[in-house]
Amino acid sequence: MNKAQLLKQLLPGFLPIIVFIIVDEIWGTIYGLIVAIIIGISELLIEYTKSKKLERFILVDVGLIIALGLVSILLDNELFFMLKPGIISLIMTGLVGFSVFTKQNLMLQMSQRYMKKVTINPYQVWLMQQSMKRIFWLLLVYSLATIAASFLDDTRLWKFLASAGFIVVAGIFLAFEWWQKKRESKQLKQDEWLPLISEDGQIIGSAPRSHVHKQSFLLHPVVHLHVVYNQQILLQKRPAHKLVQPGKWDTAVGGHVSTGESIELALQRETLEEIGLENFKAQAITRYIWESPIEKEMVFVFKTAHKGPFRFDEQEVDEVRFWSIDEINKQLGKGIFTPNFEHEFERFRDMLI
Repeated sequence: MNKAQLLKQLLPGFLPIIVFIIVDEIWGTIYGLIVAIIIGISELLIEYTKSKKLERFILVDVGLIIALGLVSILLDNELFFMLKPGIISLIMTGLVGFSVFTKQNLMLQMSQRYMKKVTINPYQVWLMQQSMKRIFWLLLVYSLATIAASFLDDTRLWKFLASAGFIVVAGIFLAFEWWQKKRESKQLKQDEWLPLISEDGQIIGSAPRSHVHKQSFLLHPVVHLHVVYNQQILLQKRPAHKLVQPGKWDTAVGGHVSTGESIELALQRETLEEIGLENFKAQAITRYIWESPIEKEMVFVFKTAHKGPFRFDEQEVDEVRFWSIDEINKQLGKGIFTPNFEHEFERFRDMLI
């Protein structure tokens, strides 16, 4: 979708509030409210004629216009006139904050209403939320500063904040976003990209590995292989230098699925890389969603019977050895194993042996 098409999609949503601002400045708030509400109701009727249902986001648009209009009417004296820009900015800040810090992302939902043909994947949503967090704090500081400046005897600061101040805030935000994107683009070129999936396992996008592990909780697939032999389970010990669960015993094989790679190919690659096995028969056990403090994974669990020998990279794995079921049971909950392995062992124990 080019810029002209994007503007065409977004314009209906901005039209009522743009009209309100223009008419408010020329003929006053009452006329601005009347014209903007008429446009909003017209959009509501047109949408209802097309889809046979009331579009709630048009109601939100009209409600926001009414709220801004009431602020203009109520704050119709010298002090209240000076408070008006800060209060309106604070209302907008609240809308952004509600979208960022609750599960109801109104900004995203309203944008999707006007861009129905544009698909936004979870990674793009997460990037949008990060930008919205930054603009929320910036707008909050600006709003409070503008309100505080209304009470100063010297009105020069208020005049600046109420006029050019917002442009400066927008400029700071856009400059920071540009710098952030330019800085990260160099890092992302070297980063591994991972597929993102829905809870039913369908691929719906991709994201850099560094962002997947950045508390974004973007659901991505990983593979686990349990190697069993003679009623024992092979485990690997994670090196002390690992950022995640250092020095703990974990599933023999575990790793991410790369973009464009099938679950089966990822399992073969990870098994060869981690314990040096090439020829083995894997049996699919189950899949489940695991959420840790830093990420959210869909784990595809497999098992194979093999006695070795095993080869491993000493930079990636400290040690591998077989554990009996009794040994594992005695050490559960003592910080010996990773939480993910303990969860998997206790939940699927009967399926592993």
